[in-house]
Amino acid sequence: MSECLIVIDMQNDYFVGGAMELVGIDEAASNAAKVIAKFRADGKSIIHIQHLSSREGATFFIPGTIGCEINDAVKPTKGETVVQKAFPSSFQGTTLENELEKLGVKELVICGAMTHMCIDTTVRSAFERGYTSTLISDACATCDLEYNGTVVPAVQVQSAFLAAIGAVFAKVVSTAEYLV
Repeated sequence: MSECLIVIDMQNDYFVGGAMELVGIDEAASNAAKVIAKFRADGKSIIHIQHLSSREGATFFIPGTIGCEINDAVKPTKGETVVQKAFPSSFQGTTLENELEKLGVKELVICGAMTHMCIDTTVRSAFERGYTSTLISDACATCDLEYNGTVVPAVQVQSAFLAAIGAVFAKVVSTAEYLV
């Protein structure tokens, strides 16, 4: 059974100058581009996920803005599917599962942003639906978080979420490990 690459929310608002710049986003995009290139060379399916904020008070991924567009580093090519979403899970209220069924795919390779939100939620949703996932750790990015007056640096957020995801929900590997 073939794999499908799912590239989640690699949109301009997460990059330098965007409304929600992430720590390490350029490195994550560079690594995602390497995985995308491998999938294209191998003729394997790629699905891009694009978040369009519909919730009142949203500050990024606003429809009709340059910030919601998929970044040029990982831009879809002709024939690649783009699934739009409005929730953290790439499955909730989208056509993703139907697209995967049409492809006959049960093995996913996942990368994108934000690790602690849409990546985590999508990987767990995929697990609940019976998919096997591989998460490309350094092709994902996140940001500092704050809880109860304590700032948690992005590197710690990233490590904690990758550890939790890798414990049960997905195989977590680096780009280099995946491309071997």
